[in-house]
Amino acid sequence: MTVNGSGTTAGTGTLPGDVPAGRTPGGGKVLLEVRHLVQEFPVRNAGGVKGGMLQAVSDVSFSLHAGESLGVVGETGSGKSTLARSIVQAPPPRSGEVIFDGVDLVKLKRRQMERLRRHMQMVFQDPFGSLDPKWRVSDIVAEPLVAYRVGGRQERRARVDLLLELVGLDPEVHGVRHPGQLSGGQAQRVAIARAIALSPQLLICDEPVSSLDVLVQAQVLNLFEKLRQELDLAYLFIAHDLALVKQVSDRVAVMYLGKFCEVGPSESLYEEPLHPYTFALLKSIPDPDPETGRVRSKDVISGELPSPLDPPSGCRFRTRCPRAQARCAEEVPELRMVGEDHLVACHFPLSVKSGGDLTAVGSAVAPDTASS
Repeated sequence: MTVNGSGTTAGTGTLPGDVPAGRTPGGGKVLLEVRHLVQEFPVRNAGGVKGGMLQAVSDVSFSLHAGESLGVVGETGSGKSTLARSIVQAPPPRSGEVIFDGVDLVKLKRRQMERLRRHMQMVFQDPFGSLDPKWRVSDIVAEPLVAYRVGGRQERRARVDLLLELVGLDPEVHGVRHPGQLSGGQAQRVAIARAIALSPQLLICDEPVSSLDVLVQAQVLNLFEKLRQELDLAYLFIAHDLALVKQVSDRVAVMYLGKFCEVGPSESLYEEPLHPYTFALLKSIPDPDPETGRVRSKDVISGELPSPLDPPSGCRFRTRCPRAQARCAEEVPELRMVGEDHLVACHFPLSVKSGGDLTAVGSAVAPDTASS
């Protein structure tokens, strides 16, 4: 028995067919459009004295189509999670627009936003932290159905069973357990089941597999891809691991210190990165050493991430970039199209002809320019 968004019985069927009105399965309409989003937080010193503004997200714009998966990657402190929370208005951004299915969320009142949140759900890094330890799994998954008054008790129970089966759990075995009786992978599956209970159009996944071991990560990633195909979900998939994001993303946006520095189709971004930071992240991915059998990591990013309280002028990556020149300190690079559907914010982007050599294109940089 499937229950539609209005809470009435829609007859027999399965979740893949439970599509909200006005939504085109597999369609290409723009579902989410973020325009010039800025998120800043006041920082206070000892005694409560204001010590400046922390620029967590600075002028970020992008669009996401129905059924599409956009990966957002970057180091810890790059602003990825803050971007996700700003999109769902928790808290609202300082400025900019977040247009979801034609509605600017920034302009909505609290109650209006609560009604819309059923169509855009979040999956968090720590599943145990998002699940009430005192509740049974079946009650946790049913919680959003109860909150939005979807169906009666029998309809909700049938839907919960269907949801648990969809994420690979046995309703009779796992439905009666409490979160503390589950493994990390099982707990995350419960969190995913709860997130899709109301047939959302968008899932925002904030590091959803980073707390799981490698084998379980692969299983959960496969589940995400399965659900996307069956439910026509759109994903904003946030992670710090480029290798993980590639598996579930149509496009990838690379974020550094609050800004997007490169956005492109997954395959082309991995095969031909244009921004030095993307190149460095790819080279930092551990790979098996055939001689020793050990895993080695090529760390090619030097220096520490600058403080978002006082980001560098011009290009924010210039203090760690081996290709930085005087122009990089004076002028903020804008995202511009380079090739088909590939954008980069760099005054001296890498060239395909360079063969991946960071110093192959452009002139050398004076040491004081790169480190200032």
